[in-house]
Amino acid sequence: MNKFKLFIDVLIPVVISGIVGFIINPYIDYNSLVQPPLSPPSIAFPIVWTILYILMGVSYYLLKNPDRKEKMIYFVQLGVNALWSVFFFVFQFYLFSFVWILLLDVLVILMIIIFCRNNKVSAYLQIPYLVWILFASYLNLGIYILN
Repeated sequence: MNKFKLFIDVLIPVVISGIVGFIINPYIDYNSLVQPPLSPPSIAFPIVWTILYILMGVSYYLLKNPDRKEKMIYFVQLGVNALWSVFFFVFQFYLFSFVWILLLDVLVILMIIIFCRNNKVSAYLQIPYLVWILFASYLNLGIYILN
């Protein structure tokens, strides 16, 4: 096990999310929005996302010599994920953000399929992420409709 590579692979999504979090923090108005049923408390989001970003990094680390397609889908979905937060919180483009998160849903499904060909555990580690962003898609749509 290459501990340095594992550290870097986990650090990349965590740092990206930290940078995005720093950018969007002044704009987060989650508690002032009318929220759909099942909306979690705002404290849940940084906890869940930190766990998910760590799982993403471990998942990527477990890929055996990732090819161009695996690298591309991983980093593209990370970028789409990061931009969703900007669209949703900074610009408050709730409908656009919903369409954007649907794109993320599709990308993560494709990533799971692509990763599964290389390493099944790597693919399985992405399933909690998929479940969470599907839930986030519901929340995003609910916030669009209710606000």
